[in-house]
Amino acid sequence: MSKLPSGAAVLLVGLLAAAAASTVVDAEVLVPIGRPNGNSGRLHWRHPQAAQGHAAEAKLADAARGSAAKAVSIRPAAAAKLPASAAVPSSGLPGAQMAAGPPAAALRYNPAGLPVVAALKARAPAVPRAAARDRPVQAVLQIDTHTATLPVSPLHKYTWWTFDGTVPGPVVRCRLGDSLEVRHTNRDATGLGHNIDFHAVTGPGGGAAATYAEPGETKTALFKLVNPGLFIYHCAAPPLPAHVANGMYGLILVEPETGLPPVDKEFSVIQSEVYAKEGTAPGQLEHAYSDGMDENFSPMFVVYNGAVGALTEKPLIVDQDDRVRIYFGNAGPNKIATFHIIGMVFDKVYRDGDLISPPGRSIQTVVVPPGGAVVVEFTAVVPGDYKMLDHAIFRVDKGCVGILKVRPKGTDRRLDLFDPVE
Repeated sequence: MSKLPSGAAVLLVGLLAAAAASTVVDAEVLVPIGRPNGNSGRLHWRHPQAAQGHAAEAKLADAARGSAAKAVSIRPAAAAKLPASAAVPSSGLPGAQMAAGPPAAALRYNPAGLPVVAALKARAPAVPRAAARDRPVQAVLQIDTHTATLPVSPLHKYTWWTFDGTVPGPVVRCRLGDSLEVRHTNRDATGLGHNIDFHAVTGPGGGAAATYAEPGETKTALFKLVNPGLFIYHCAAPPLPAHVANGMYGLILVEPETGLPPVDKEFSVIQSEVYAKEGTAPGQLEHAYSDGMDENFSPMFVVYNGAVGALTEKPLIVDQDDRVRIYFGNAGPNKIATFHIIGMVFDKVYRDGDLISPPGRSIQTVVVPPGGAVVVEFTAVVPGDYKMLDHAIFRVDKGCVGILKVRPKGTDRRLDLFDPVE
């Protein structure tokens, strides 16, 4: 048996210790989480403000930051379960789900000196608030896979394969240097196995093999995030195209060490195609795998955030002069996306989700391949309703359209920029 490098061994010990503990905390609150392996080991707890031992912890944290990414799977099937979450207005929208609990008097640290915290996640189009910290953490992401029958159009429902019961799956927010501990519990009653390929993870399959779980199993894996950016994640269990086409995708944001500049509003939008046919029950669609196999075939729907009307019935709402940031991904599975907001010019575009290179300026339309992402920013100067769409324009009639509503603030309607003379 080969010997683990010292840095990887530190992370492995940290994972096993974290799995044995009964609680994790985020930066503000204590959050109980089940033990995936049922062990009863103990960890030393300290107050986050305590000076004693901080020098040693900092030394260990520096060592951890330099270690290689390592993924470990843990059996058996004991299901780690998060408590009910409370809505947090991180994006000016309902639906932002954050782990909640009683105030924490102490933080738990892994052996590498990293605080063990609950990962930040939210339901699209919301985005988790940025973490108020200046050091890496071990972020524990509990994510469940199961089916959910949801509206896909005003006239149709579709039984999706999901992460956490939503399409798309939750938006996850981390920081460069974080160790992401993924606890994947498969609750799929249909008997399908699932996994997670994180495009942000460096290593074979993006973690797919390490996170693969049969129904009733929980798999735990640990990955160090060494590249900042906006990334897609998706299920990669065979047949891979069917898992992506059936809704198993989401976004993971890995902020640079210094974080991102503050903005007034942040949103997440994922474009995808629906290959479906009428089912036996009225209004119930079924997956049409053969349609997706034919790349020249036109999908039944092209949608934002999983459904026709998702962003027209519930528009993205900002106020005049707000600085706005949109995290946009394309889950595909086949078509290139051309994201455009009519009447808005993106003054910053972080192409391909690249948050390090200088952004593009004054961009009208961004091109995003399947499995890709982009970050756009603009200031909402003129009030009114703006259509978001794929500029492959017939896709609007297939459902690929949303609304950005800019509410007026004060009496200045900026007629100097836009004057609808009557």
